[in-house]
Amino acid sequence: MWHVRKSDEKGYGLFAADNISCSRIILEEEPITSCQFSWNKLYKYLACDYCMKSLETSEEMARRLTQNKAIVLPHPECCPTNPATHVNCPNCEVKYCCSECRLKAYNEHHKVLCPALHNCDSQQLDNLEEIWRSFHYPPETATVMLLLRIIARVKLEPNKDEFRQTIESFCHESTNESENIAHKLLGSKYKGQLEVLRKHIKSIIYDDSLSFWFTDDGFVSLFALLGTNQQGIGSSALSIWAKKCDSLNLPQDERQNLDQLIDNLYEEMDNVSGEFLNCEGAGLYMMQSKCNHSCAPNAEVCFLHNNHRLTVKAIKDIHHDEEITISYLNKCELSRSRHSRQKYLRENYLFTCKCEKCYNEADDPDETSDEDLSSDSDEMQ
Repeated sequence: MWHVRKSDEKGYGLFAADNISCSRIILEEEPITSCQFSWNKLYKYLACDYCMKSLETSEEMARRLTQNKAIVLPHPECCPTNPATHVNCPNCEVKYCCSECRLKAYNEHHKVLCPALHNCDSQQLDNLEEIWRSFHYPPETATVMLLLRIIARVKLEPNKDEFRQTIESFCHESTNESENIAHKLLGSKYKGQLEVLRKHIKSIIYDDSLSFWFTDDGFVSLFALLGTNQQGIGSSALSIWAKKCDSLNLPQDERQNLDQLIDNLYEEMDNVSGEFLNCEGAGLYMMQSKCNHSCAPNAEVCFLHNNHRLTVKAIKDIHHDEEITISYLNKCELSRSRHSRQKYLRENYLFTCKCEKCYNEADDPDETSDEDLSSDSDEMQ
């Protein structure tokens, strides 16, 4: 259905090997590693420590997000959570959705990072998360704990060099050689914070085979991976429950009552918890990372399985040999002017977008919108 192609201008890209119809699933993949965001975890969004599947029942999640313990949800058969399958690490009580995830986590990183096995100090791990939270406030877009899991996995891989090279294929320099664009996470403002993180991670999990990653330049390059290649992940038992309720075959009056209940529930959650409704984190994906950005994409990333398994789905008909593109911007950012989109992409992803939409808007001399001017003014203050 697709193949990978490399060019001098854009690097890797995903291209359609045949015609792909709208709504068709193009690919699904598991991440190299994933991790829940630190603030998200602190505020008790309970998720499997391996696959990020929501561990709360739909009703438990609804009660927490509304702060209303009296809520009782109908149709419990639509809840995807089965607490009977949940297990803990027998040593440190980290929670998993099932024994399979516990085993995968142990083999990929937890054998190194479990404090009870005396490979890592629990206080040092807690301190690192606290330091990260002091540098990176909600809404979260990254977590330094992902780097910790990457390093732990390298230590556990039978072929360390091959896996290290895989990770380094994602890494960037602190500036883009072709356009000399400074990454906002790696500019002078962040040098002090980066040094604190580098020294702390080195004290937790140093490995001679990865000595370059612990140097100033190596750590900057590795850290850039968080800003340019990680993919956000979201899971919600409540969202799955609501979708399954939508598909129930119910009498009209019962359907209307259920729809109204769900609308009222989401309105109450919005009033109490705002936009923070999901278990959220980030992962590193091999194939998805090769999908280039477009401001008018023909595909989208979604999470259909209530865990970290990623799906790329067509949102338009895609023709044979056409590049498969996704948007690195959310819907609100996509609606802004070319000037604003370009600025965000340069600062966060180290490139200038040359998609068809940007090309068509390039001739507009008065494209800067009011919100762009306001944003620029805020940054100057």
